[in-house]
Amino acid sequence: MKHPKKKSPNPSDPADDKKPEVASPTDSQDELDRRKKLLDKLFWIRIGMAAIGGVIATFLFESIEGEERRWASIGFMIIVFIASAVIGKSMKIGLPSSDRKKLVTTGMGTYVFLYLFMWILSYTLVHLPATGAAPLNPI
Repeated sequence: MKHPKKKSPNPSDPADDKKPEVASPTDSQDELDRRKKLLDKLFWIRIGMAAIGGVIATFLFESIEGEERRWASIGFMIIVFIASAVIGKSMKIGLPSSDRKKLVTTGMGTYVFLYLFMWILSYTLVHLPATGAAPLNPI
């Protein structure tokens, strides 16, 4: 089986002139601190959006029944996360291209779990039985 020949780089190709941005040793400590503060700010923005989005999902999808409610809320969770990624992009953090995925991955796991927690908690509190708390009697 023949393998295709590797294409040699064309020295006249302007696309080859672009080198990936990497954190250079000339980046000052102030610039690194600024990036870290902005990433921390993005993390907390995501956490706030997850908490608020989980509670909003309880009321927004009240009229939907069964499995469709679950999928609608998960879709809403993804839309809110994409909105947080757009906010992160607009923050102009100035990450090197090797770290661009940090805009998406910063706080992702915490976002998902907090959104689901707040959704379940707010749904449970809204739909408590009207008679009050049931006794914990296993019999």
